[in-house]
Amino acid sequence: MASNFEIAIDKNCDGFGLIMTGDFDATSAYELIYAIKILPEEARMINVYTNGLKNIHPFGLDVFHRFIQSPKSNSAKIVFNGKHALHISNPRLASDLSFLPRSDQNIKPAVLPVR
Repeated sequence: MASNFEIAIDKNCDGFGLIMTGDFDATSAYELIYAIKILPEEARMINVYTNGLKNIHPFGLDVFHRFIQSPKSNSAKIVFNGKHALHISNPRLASDLSFLPRSDQNIKPAVLPVR
C-alpha cells in the first residue's frame, strides 16, 4: 500500500478536479475509483491531474483499467491531464510504456468517456 498517496478533490464550473500525489498502486487505484464514484451524478466532467504521481505500479493500473472499462452509472467525461495521463488512461499504452516518472510535460490530455 502506498502510504504517500493522496487525492484532493476540487469543484470547478463544469465538474470536479482530482489531484493525485504520491505512488499509484492497487490501493491507490481503489481510492481513485472511490473518489470518482462518490462525485455527484450531475458532474459533466472529471479532470484527473497526474503530475503529482511519483511511481506508477502495473497492478494499480490493472485495477483502475478494469474499473474504467466496466459499465457504471456516472455519465461524466473523465479527462486525464499531466505527465502520467497516458499511463493511467489507456490500458493498451500502459503495457508498452515505462512505469517510471517521465520528464515530458507537454503531453496532451487523455479523454475517456465513462459508460
